[in-house]
Amino acid sequence: MKNEIKRYRKEIDKVDSKILELLNKRARHVIKIGKIKKGVAADFHSPERERQIYERLEKENKGPFPQDGVRAIFREIMSASLSLEQPLRVSYLGPQATFTHLACMQQFGNSALYLPTSSIKEVFNEVEKGEANYGVVPIENSTEGIVSSTLDIFVDSNLKIVGEILLEVSHNLMSKTGRIEDIKKIYSHPQPFAQCRRYLENNLSKMPIIEVSSTAKAAEMAAEDHSSGAIASELAASLYGLKIIKRKIEDNIYNLTRFLIIGKKKLPKTGRDKTSIMFSVKDEVGALFNMLKPFAENKINLTKIESRPSKKKAWEYIFYADMDGYIEEDKVKRALHDLEKGCLFFKILGSYPAAKESGVKGR
Repeated sequence: MKNEIKRYRKEIDKVDSKILELLNKRARHVIKIGKIKKGVAADFHSPERERQIYERLEKENKGPFPQDGVRAIFREIMSASLSLEQPLRVSYLGPQATFTHLACMQQFGNSALYLPTSSIKEVFNEVEKGEANYGVVPIENSTEGIVSSTLDIFVDSNLKIVGEILLEVSHNLMSKTGRIEDIKKIYSHPQPFAQCRRYLENNLSKMPIIEVSSTAKAAEMAAEDHSSGAIASELAASLYGLKIIKRKIEDNIYNLTRFLIIGKKKLPKTGRDKTSIMFSVKDEVGALFNMLKPFAENKINLTKIESRPSKKKAWEYIFYADMDGYIEEDKVKRALHDLEKGCLFFKILGSYPAAKESGVKGR
């Protein structure tokens, strides 16, 4: 038995050496492409090319290696390869180890240069100034709903939505000692407290809860005070040296947060796209019906619609909508043209690849 295991391990070692050889061969091709791009002033990062690679490899994979594993491995290969040309700079709502940070890593890999900011507005500013290639901002949670501050900034921003990320958010109770009996208070962001309400009521109903600016900040404070606990991610526990007392304490196991990737350039059609818009209409009878009519007539699926106060006039609202389809498709163009005719304000935020819901995890 031992000899058989040893023989298979030798074969694995040979395969690993071959993989390394091929990775370096791939890297040399990447470097050559980078030199060509510099000569013609082309963008060094191509999201469309990355998508094509993922889709081709997932079709070619016959198993037993899992599909999610293929995507994860090649995400890191492409992230590291891109860093050979220049690191991709990504701004996000910090600090480190927040769920936004996890979403960034899921999308761009570990070799990107991540730039944490103290506010969502600052993320927009970093991209607008060219300090970052992309920004990642939260837009909605399946339990708690829309992130209104992100929507409000889009009204006056010239940036485009160039992608979306779906992250399965899992909350963990942690502390320095790892013993629940040592905890006298719990730190976290307001959203995790809301999303873990049932667990807290059933197990820690008399425990003081203290709201802080982020789950990462909660972990940092728990690391400094051995009589406190935090609700945060596994990444935060690892970063701040905390022990997890209880995993997955969220009330809803299907707890997804959606993030938007913002950038400056319009993306080409992928065949599985979404388009996001903002608009306002006159406050009159039939306004809502007339707003929805163009989408029904053109058989376009509206996947989301939200309203926000315009903050310019009492009882005037700005609507945010997501729909299936690409901006240059005839039926989408017709619907938006008809909608715009009845709008006081109209803005296309971008067309971008729709995210897949499988294999999205944020521990």
